[in-house]
Amino acid sequence: MGAVLRIEGLAKGFTLHNQGGLRLPVLAGVQFAVDAGECVVITGASGCGKSSLLRTVYANYAASGGRVLVRHDGAWVDMAAAPPRMVMAVRRATLGYVSQFLRVIPRVPALDVVAEPLIADGVPAGEARDRAAAMLARLNLPQRLWSLPPATFSGGEQQRVNIARGFVRAYPVLLLDEPTASLDAENRAAVVRLIDEARERGAAILGIFHDAEVRAQLATRSVNLETFRAPA
Repeated sequence: MGAVLRIEGLAKGFTLHNQGGLRLPVLAGVQFAVDAGECVVITGASGCGKSSLLRTVYANYAASGGRVLVRHDGAWVDMAAAPPRMVMAVRRATLGYVSQFLRVIPRVPALDVVAEPLIADGVPAGEARDRAAAMLARLNLPQRLWSLPPATFSGGEQQRVNIARGFVRAYPVLLLDEPTASLDAENRAAVVRLIDEARERGAAILGIFHDAEVRAQLATRSVNLETFRAPA
């Protein structure tokens, strides 16, 4: 179906301001593409920059060099150079992201947290909440919790809200940072089904999965970031 995400010569490093501006290089020359309908799994030792790569693709982190090209609205957008308004447009319509941690506005009910991406995309509030409810039910979150703010939930419950929010809209490209962490076997299987369905409808998925069984089930291909570790 062709590439919808291309990473070209990407570099990422950090400046440690509390260490006198010490520069800490992490990644250099990262180069690969993800096609529609693929699930590409990022591998490598802990600390090699896997989560940093996803955050740079999503433009939460600024790239130190190279390009992150996302196919959006019929054209390529470089997330490493795009202005904030374009970054937000790509995130709203094309690029979904399930991080390791749920960050939401306090006191907002879980149902509204999940429905928000749909409402932002113009879906009527009632329909958005219905779709959010269906997604939370698929992920086995008890209905008694839907009207409560996720800040009060356990880690596994928060992660299911996070996943529901990421999958409630059919994003063409999905970034997944350990989405099955802290989940039991039943809920892990439910997430694997969601990922499989997204890939089968043509989504391009780039993910980190520390669970070897989940990796084996989902990966159509893997990219080892050790290959792109920046020299110290």
